[in-house]
Parts: sequence; structure tokens; C-alpha cells
Amino acid sequence: MSDIEKKEAGSTQGDISDEIQTTDKTEPKKREYKEMDHEEEKPTHANVDMSKIELKAEDLYDKEKVDLETIVIEDVFKLLDCTEEGLTDEEATRRLGIFGPNKLESEEQNAFLQFLSFMWNPLSWVMEAAALVAIALSNGGGRPPDWEDFVGIVLLLLANSAIGFYEERGAGNAVKALMDSLAPKAKVKRAGTWREVESADLVPGDMISFKIGDIVPADCRLSEAINVSIDQAALTGESLPQNKKLGDQCFSGSTCKQGEAEGVVISTGANTFFGRAASLVGQDDDTTGHLQKILAQIGSFCLVTIGLFVVLEIVVLYPAYHYSYRDGLDNILVLLIGGIPIAMPTVLSVTLAVGAQQLAKYKAIVTRITAIEELAAVTILCSDKTGTLTTNKLTIDRETIRTYGPFSIEDIIKLAAYASRTENQDAIDTCVVNSVPEPSKAHAGIKVLDFKPFNPVDKRTECTYREESTGKLKRVTKGMTGIIVELCSRNKTEEIESRLEADVEEFAMRGLRALAVAFEEVEGDDYEAEGNGFELIGLLPIFDPPREDTKQTIDDAIALGVRVKMVTGDQLAIAKETGRRLGLGDHMYPARVLKDGPAPGSKHASLDDMILDADGFAGVFPEHKYEIVKRLQGLGHLCAMTGDGANDAPALSRANVGIAVEGATDAARGAADIVLTEPGLSTIVHAIRGSRVIFQRMRNYSIYACAVTIRIVVCFAILSFAYKFNFPPFMILVIALLNDGTIMTLSVDRVLPSMTPDSWDLAEIFAYAVAYGLYLTLSTIALVIIIMETDFFQDKFHVRLETNPVQASDRMLHMIIYLQVAIISQALIFVTRSHGFFFMERPSVALVVAFCIAQLVSSIIAAYGDWGFTKIRAISGGWIGIVWVWNIVWFLPLDFVKFAMKATVIKYLRQRRERRIAAETALKATGVPLVKTVSRAASVHESLYSNRVSFIKRAARKVGFGGKVTVKPEELQRFSSIQAAHTGAILARHPSRLNA
Repeated sequence: MSDIEKKEAGSTQGDISDEIQTTDKTEPKKREYKEMDHEEEKPTHANVDMSKIELKAEDLYDKEKVDLETIVIEDVFKLLDCTEEGLTDEEATRRLGIFGPNKLESEEQNAFLQFLSFMWNPLSWVMEAAALVAIALSNGGGRPPDWEDFVGIVLLLLANSAIGFYEERGAGNAVKALMDSLAPKAKVKRAGTWREVESADLVPGDMISFKIGDIVPADCRLSEAINVSIDQAALTGESLPQNKKLGDQCFSGSTCKQGEAEGVVISTGANTFFGRAASLVGQDDDTTGHLQKILAQIGSFCLVTIGLFVVLEIVVLYPAYHYSYRDGLDNILVLLIGGIPIAMPTVLSVTLAVGAQQLAKYKAIVTRITAIEELAAVTILCSDKTGTLTTNKLTIDRETIRTYGPFSIEDIIKLAAYASRTENQDAIDTCVVNSVPEPSKAHAGIKVLDFKPFNPVDKRTECTYREESTGKLKRVTKGMTGIIVELCSRNKTEEIESRLEADVEEFAMRGLRALAVAFEEVEGDDYEAEGNGFELIGLLPIFDPPREDTKQTIDDAIALGVRVKMVTGDQLAIAKETGRRLGLGDHMYPARVLKDGPAPGSKHASLDDMILDADGFAGVFPEHKYEIVKRLQGLGHLCAMTGDGANDAPALSRANVGIAVEGATDAARGAADIVLTEPGLSTIVHAIRGSRVIFQRMRNYSIYACAVTIRIVVCFAILSFAYKFNFPPFMILVIALLNDGTIMTLSVDRVLPSMTPDSWDLAEIFAYAVAYGLYLTLSTIALVIIIMETDFFQDKFHVRLETNPVQASDRMLHMIIYLQVAIISQALIFVTRSHGFFFMERPSVALVVAFCIAQLVSSIIAAYGDWGFTKIRAISGGWIGIVWVWNIVWFLPLDFVKFAMKATVIKYLRQRRERRIAAETALKATGVPLVKTVSRAASVHESLYSNRVSFIKRAARKVGFGGKVTVKPEELQRFSSIQAAHTGAILARHPSRLNA
């Protein structure tokens, strides 16, 4: 890759696509070295009558007529009604009012309302309704309000909201990170005078200047460029700094690495390339995550179950059994408090928080805690190339170096290093110097007499030096192949040229940039004298190498059932070569296919098919990455995205799981859900495995929570119907508190991760829950029947109750039922957490200890709980022993219930799912499109479980809370660059008075 090619994709020195033109028609045609080139669009003229400049905003920003990015620079000045002398202060102020400030504004959510939003979901509503029933409606029959239940319910709600609020508040603000990346100051010419202003004050039409080290403050077109090289890798994903010339566009947020430039501002703020990326990042703010969707469905299951039995109780207890108002409410409270898994969000939050701490040990910071659950289900990982899969540091590929003379590979690298220097921060020179064993001694043994740096005309560097050991003068040059070969007079044979042409073409096809090296000796002591003729000695291939652990990481991800796709802003040939080296494959497409779709007659019926089949895409912009992720989600896949630059931020935000790699920009880290703090991608594999462990814990809890809902609601509804059994609501609250305290330890339970992506098969979860719940219901009802209908326990074990014969209102009977329900309900977790017999999979010590403590507390309450405010009375040790033995007898067959379900219902559900997938695959093969959506977009029902609900945001705006709201441009996902959807709308109301 020539010094030449230094200025290619970035600082690739020169346009590698230049042809060597013959100057004499009689000379044989010179060879064309088909090195990698960029597809450059020629400047066009605005498709408008330039004599009538006063246009409507709709015309000015209609890309079919005019595109400020591509039209000739003269038309830019005319359309923006400006000159190289700059705008006047008055005109700049007027335009600032029209276009708005050159900055990104983010919406800030009021902290108090954000806290309240965690109580805004159907599960919380039911508990809030129960609290209101306990305090407002339960006041009759000579009894005061149910303060105990009210306080307990409120404490549960506050604990849940506090944990959720803490986790949510700790998340990064992507748009703020993008905003902070903008240059705070800018050098602008106003009324012919250069001055420094806040970058926020820039407007379209302003003349700005910048030099090496400066950040470009706004999108501009260059009116003057002196050897300018711009690093825009974080924006476009290109490996190297880009050469910029007169008329070229520079993006806001990119960095000037070389030279000086002046330009005219064409777009500012949210309308810049950078701003469009920021707007895409925030586009999904009002939607819910995958876990909220699952909570919505589990919550619906519980609510429907509870609602059904609450209605039955109202219908049966009051009209049929003539219950008093207060007794009926107590029974309803039992179902509401016991049936709602109010602690579910809290338990899952703790499980995820502990998982986040475990991932932190692998140097992965989780900024959106629910992303851990989504990572377990990810089926496709889209990855940026530059800086993510690769090191973003150019390297000479030693195994591919070509030699054409008597020099060895090491000699060629050493001589190329003589013709390089690192003081100018040139990417190619730095790459070559770093390829010698000791870069600090690259010029050891020689005295440099003359050095000619790279320039756009010669497209090569040259060094004349004296060899200290022999005192001889020698000269070496390196640069663009076509230029170097023309200098070679000593060994330029037909054979050498044919070999060189083939080698350069091979390098181009493989995405390697070619750098030719030539050498000559100089007679005498005059270092400016001509030498004995250059000899072509070698061709150096330069590329951005993959990280050391990347290939292993990709192999591990594939072994875990996750497919990896490369999505890069770099060139197609480079992407394919990187894919081959990493084992990803080279079945890749340029970005234009995302707009044009599959070619006629291709094997792909639709663009979605092409995206799903491809190994990757090259030459993409932020909008393309965003669209690829969105379409994969639309095909039913949960998608992860890795990246490091601002150009990756929109896709990182849209993906189910966005992962920013080590060294990522603030924009990428802010948009990501997981931020890696160590180089390489190996942490991702640890994160996937860890997330699947966490998923298994959450699935185990979900089965348990749904089973307990069935168990409490069905059990106590049947008891109230059969025996008019009025169980005290407060004891249900005690059971819930003890259960939740124990279940929290599931966050550190021992489970094995699956080797395939996990998914929430709610049909299976509900099926298991119903089976377990009904079985446990049967255990309680059987105990009540034996106690109330017989004297078996009293006669056999000489125990007694308050009433004889036993009545449903017996306070000791209430305590017996409390203890039986508390013990066996918690013991259920040992069955739901295991795939085989419960004793074959060892639980964590924390879970066992917590279970034992909870049962000890339950037993102590049973033995000493004479509480006057609730209808219970302590029982003897004999009854406690009877309950323990009873529960053990009923617990042991629970595993067989699980096995029976697997062999029947679960097997049927899985076969049905497989048949459905097969049918969908067959339908897809016929070309009929399938429409699925698995992304962060949610229905109204699902959004009720989101922590950032639109209701709260609207309330915040109405009462004046919160910060300024971002104006989001329309059509942000268009493939072509969008100059100013929002600005155009404003200009439509305030047309600019442009003069010809």
C-alpha cells in the first residue's frame, strides 16, 4: 500500500485508482495497475435556475434538485447566499433563529417522575388497588382500616421502585455523549474578519477554518485545502484518515490529522451527519425492552387468573353465602396479595444486578441491566470491523510480501523504513517503521542526507542516506505502484511488470493496499546526484489486522449458536479479506444493495433474504447499520451489535443488545448496553455464557412465581367456596415477604448455561406453573379436609385445635394452613430450578441457607404468633411436626409431576412449535414474505411494563418538569444523506431571502 495509499481510505497517501497516462502516442501503452479504488461521485450542478435563488425551503432541500453535499462549490455559495468573506453578524443572528443552534439537545427526565414510573404497570396497579382496599374500603363491621396490610403492600411497592430506579438512573445518556464530542469552539470569518466563537453559534453559510488537531465543528464543504487529511473513522468506519481536496465535504465531529483548511458550513446541529446519528440513537426511547414484553405476558397470565377467581368470589360469597362486606373484602385481598407476583420486577432486577456484577469481573460494564436477559436470546451478532474485529492499526502482512530482486523480506522492510519517518504522524510511515524489530532504531546505521516526504503530486517518499559501515550513498523510495515502477530502469522487464501487475491486482482483490519499494546507489559524495537507476525490490501489502482473539471469539460465538455478520464502513475488498481471515466467510455486499435490493434473477427473493444470508456488508453508513439491525429484528431475530465509533451509535441503540468495545468513543459507549473495558471481543463470549446462566435463573423464578399464583388463588378460592374459609390477608403478606426474601438468592444460584440461544417459551412456563400450582393446591385442600372432616391427627398424635368440631374460623387451623403453604411453596423452587431430580443439581449455599432461615422463621411464627390484629393463634410442636412431615410426603412426587409434563404436554408444545417453524420455512421458500417483529418496539399493553412510559413523560411536560425536548427529524432512516428534514420544515415557515 503506497504512501500513496496512505491517503487512500483515510490518510492513504493518494488516490490509488490513478492511471498512468502516456505522454507520447508512439510509446507503448503503459500498464494499468488495478489497485483498490474509491467510487467517487463527480460534483454536479444544482437542478434549479440559479438566476432565481429565492427558493422555497422544500425546493432548497429537495435532493432530487439540489444536494449541498455533492453540487459544485460555486453553487453552494449561491444557494446559501454567502461569500468567502463570511456572513455579517446580523445575517448570522437571523439564520441562527431559523436553523437553530449547532448543538444536540437531549430530553431530560425528571427524577421524581422517573421513580414513580416504576409503579406504573398492571402488576403494580393491582397491588395499589389492594392497598386502597385495605385502607379505604376495609372500614366497616366495627373494625378499623387494615393498616397492617396497607403498610406491608406499600413497603413492597417502594422497595421494587427503589431498586428499579437506581438501576435505570445509572444508565448512560447516549445523546449527551454525542453532544459532548462536538467541538466547543470554532474559528469563523464574519464580515471579513476571523474570530473564535462558540461552535453552537455556527449557521449554514458561515466560513470556518481548522488545522491539524482540530475537531471539525460542523458539516462543511472545503473552499481551500492544503494537504488536508481528516480522521473520520469514528463516523464512517474507514480504516485510515481521508485526503480532502477543494470541494470535498468534512463531517462534524471528525478530526483534522494533517494540513489546514477553510470551508463553508452546509449543515449544523441535528442536521449534520453526526446529528443524524444522534437522532437515530434516541429514536427508540419510548419503546420497551424484551424483558418488559415477557413481564407483560406473565403479568397478563397472573392478572387473568386472579381476575377470574375474584369475580367468582364476588358472585359466590355475597349473593350465595351472604357474606358481610368486610369478610368478603378480606377474601378478595387474600387473592390480590397472594396471587400478584409483585416482587417479580424486583427479583429479576436483583438477579440482573448480580449478573452485571459478575460480568464486571470480565471487564464488561452493563449500562442497561435488562440487556443481560436479551443477550441470552441473541441469535445474530452484527459487528463493526474497524477497531472492533480489527486493531485499527495498519500492519504489513509479512507472509504476503512480494520480492523482485536479490533483497530478502527483512531487507525490504528495513529499506522501506529508511524512506519513512514518524514525526508527521503519517499512518503509512508509522506502519512501516513499526514493522522493523526495533522501531526506535529504524534509522540505525545510516545518516539521512535528504528526505522527501509524501505529497499528492509525486505520491511517494524518498530518502537519500549514507551507509555508516561502508560510507556509500544510497537512495530508497516507496509509494504508489504505478509511480514507483516508472522510476525503475534497472530491472523493469516484461516479466517483472507482468508479475507486479498480477500481484497488485491480487492485493486489490484481497483488500490489501500495495506499497512498492525501489532502491538505487549514488556514485560520489553528492547526495543530490542521480543514482545508477532505481530497481524494484519489493511490494508491501498493508492491512488493518484482526485482533488476536477475534477469530477464537467468533468460533466460540458460533458454537453457542450465535451467527456473526460484519457491518463495516470500509471497502468491500477489505471486508471480504478480513472475513476470510476470521472464518466469517466472504459472502458480502456493498451498501448500495440495501437501497437497490437484490439483482433481478438472483437467488434472493427479497432484501430481507439477502441480509439474512449475507456474511456482511461494506461501505455502510450509520443509517445502513441501523436498517440492517432493524430488518434482522423484523425477521424474528434478537440482534446484538458491537462497535466503537459514533457511526455505530444508531445501530448500537437499535439493537437488542449494543456492545461498545474497548477504546470506543463516548457516543458508542453512551448508546451501548454493555461497554467492554479491555481490548478484544473475548469478553462477549463470557457475557453470552453469563447471560444464559442468568436467563436460567429468571426462567426458574418465572415458573415458580406463576405456580404460586395458581396455588394461592385456586387454593383459597376453593376453600372459601367449600368451607367459607376466611384466611387472614396479613398472613398471606407474611408468606409473600418470606418467599421473596428466599427467592432473591436465586440471583447467585448454580445453573448450567445452554449451548443454544435461550427463548421465553411462555406456553411451557404456564403449563409447568399450572401443573405445579394445582398439585400444591391439592396438598393444602387434602390437609384441610382431613383436619375438618376427621379426627385422624387429633387421635393419632394427640394434638388439638381451638374448636371441636373444627370450624373454618378456627385460628389455629389458619396457622396450620399458613405454615403448610409457606413451607411447600418455597420448597417448590428446588424442583423448578432443576431439569432432573432435584437432588441431582446442587443449589447454591445461599439458596439453601435462605430457605432454612425462612422455614425457621415460619415455624417460630407458627409456634409463638399470637397476634391480636389478625385471625391466627400459635400451634403446638406436634402440629408443626405434622405439617413438616405432610409437606415432605407431598414434595417428593413433585419431580414426577415435572417428568410427566415433559413427556406429554411439553413434548406436544415443542412438536407444535417445530411444525410451525417448518411451515414458515416452507412458506418463505415460496417467496411469500413473513412478517415478524422482535425488537424494542412494543404494543400499548407491553409498554405499560416499561420504565419509561409515555404517560409519565407527558405528565412531566404538562407540569413543567424535565429539560428541553429534542426535535427529531423525519425520515432518519433514508439511505441517502439527509441535509435538513427538520431545518427544511422551519425554513418553510421562514423562507431565507437569498439573492442571486
